[in-house]
Amino acid sequence: MEPPDPPPATRPPSGPRHLVLPPLLEAIDAWQAEPTVDRQEDVAHALEGVARLMGLAVGRVRVHAPPLPELDIDLGSGTAGAEIALRVPGVAEPIGSARISGDPEQASAMANALERGFLAARVRADAQRATNQLTALDQAVRGISGELDIDRVLQLITDRVRDLVQAQYAAIGIVDDAGAIERFITSGISDEDRARIGDLPHGRGLLGLIIRENRAYRIPDIGSDPERHGFPPNHPEMHSFLGLPITIGGATVGRLYLTNKLGAVEFRDDDQAMVEMFALHAGIAIENARLHDQVGRIAIVDERDRISRDLHDSVIQAIYAQTLALDDVPELVRSEPDEAARRVDDAIDGLHAVIRDIRNFIFGLRPALLESGSLTDGLGHLATELRRNGAVDVSLVVPDDAAATGDLPIEVVAELLAVTREALSNVARHAAATRASIDLAATPRELRLELSDNGHGFDAERAADRGHHGLANMRARVEALAGRFEVTSGPDTGTRIIISLPRGATATEGEHE
Repeated sequence: MEPPDPPPATRPPSGPRHLVLPPLLEAIDAWQAEPTVDRQEDVAHALEGVARLMGLAVGRVRVHAPPLPELDIDLGSGTAGAEIALRVPGVAEPIGSARISGDPEQASAMANALERGFLAARVRADAQRATNQLTALDQAVRGISGELDIDRVLQLITDRVRDLVQAQYAAIGIVDDAGAIERFITSGISDEDRARIGDLPHGRGLLGLIIRENRAYRIPDIGSDPERHGFPPNHPEMHSFLGLPITIGGATVGRLYLTNKLGAVEFRDDDQAMVEMFALHAGIAIENARLHDQVGRIAIVDERDRISRDLHDSVIQAIYAQTLALDDVPELVRSEPDEAARRVDDAIDGLHAVIRDIRNFIFGLRPALLESGSLTDGLGHLATELRRNGAVDVSLVVPDDAAATGDLPIEVVAELLAVTREALSNVARHAAATRASIDLAATPRELRLELSDNGHGFDAERAADRGHHGLANMRARVEALAGRFEVTSGPDTGTRIIISLPRGATATEGEHE
């Protein structure tokens, strides 16, 4: 017993159909790539050729299979034939219909050829659309990834997502801790139209629904949706809607809203998928911009702190040193006029140096004390300044080999000199000391600076608790160099400050430039 014939959808092509199918497929493929009137007429001519060779007459052929363009051809014959539904695998509903008259078996074979042709065209259209969407996504992501200004980032995100899914309008909403919209950036609406609409949306309708439930919504027509709250006067007409949150690390940083899908009555699944992928990158861009803004504000605070410390540790101490030198000038004018004149001249020179230092500290440049770039030269200058202005006998011990400290980065030299100046200023002002010493030792692994005096000493812990900025500033400078800062002091035992730095230490990024 011979097996039954296969159904028409799987029937092997007959001779005539096999001969004429390639031109029909080529015509459909060309129409898919360029859906013009001329290409549609080419499909009609190919259909007539197939029908003629197969002894059939074709009437109206209609196809609705997105992303293919709509096709509606009426060849004017075959109107008496049966209307055959055109189906493709994986789609429940027919993609169209064809009215064909003639031999039923041949008509079924021709319908099968049409189904294959439109299926192949649809697959190619899907592939092309996916390629176009990925290209658009890539361009959209590139457009926002390099921007660090938060306002500019939000506007770029809104513009790019509108283009990505071909929406007439787009917006991004940023809400405060209470869930109220505090920023609402739009795209597709002119500044004049925005001004006519008035205040920011309150988030009572669909916008608020996305805020409250924090998930995506896709709605064919918001005008008939029960969650719709209504538009204010002068608001543009809106129908199809797509909205979803922008999240990063589990936290929502904004909400995207798109309305009026161009070229279609509503947004599709793939539109939502594209916006969700874009939203991942948008969240990163928003977070990067916010972090950049925070870093900028922190940098301003750090710069203020740097100037404050530099003024306290260097400029103020230098001014105080000049006041010490001028304290007894009125008496010297009568008893030792030459010495008085010398001190006044030295004070004038010192104040000129202070003025230079103030300018340098404001702009983060080197103070006059760093002109040589040498730590030993700077320590020698400070020792001389204390001897001359504070009536304190200062001993200075530094390595004989200049190369032992010659490789120190200038920022390390600046920090150590600032700490030394602060410590020696405290000796002159508070210690009532007669002797002080500066001892610098260097090994391949460590740099050690010891500052001591024979003054009356103090309680270091209580001084720190009372908010004395001198000790706090010195400790902060040393610790910024990954060093150790130790203070030992007590009544009538003097004070000793020991600073230990690992060789190769540099100032922590963002600290004293």
